[in-house]
Amino acid sequence: MADQTPEDLYAKMLRKPLFVITTTPARGPGIQEVLAEHLDYQVALERAGTLFGAGPLFEEGSDVPYGGMIILRARDEAEARTIADADPFHAQGLRHYTVNRWLMNEGSMTLTIRYSDQSAVIG
Repeated sequence: MADQTPEDLYAKMLRKPLFVITTTPARGPGIQEVLAEHLDYQVALERAGTLFGAGPLFEEGSDVPYGGMIILRARDEAEARTIADADPFHAQGLRHYTVNRWLMNEGSMTLTIRYSDQSAVIG
């Protein structure tokens, strides 16, 4: 690999476009009342194959989330924004969000499937 140019290496990379939604609170009261609806929406996106990943964001050294991140598979920014707009937190004005296109180039995932007990471990 030492004799390959950066262009050669880049040409082999995944270059998978995804969309990253980052969220921050817009107003305090109401989040708990809508949380179940928000989570149901996220699970529906996951089952549809639209949601790559999602969860809270924490500042270094803190155990209290300051926001959230949602990574979506979408055709373009407009579709990602439509999906984000439909999230109950956003639709009810409880959270603000931004949409950014992310090009996933490198990384890995380990998946262990155990046939004996029909379990799976993502590592």
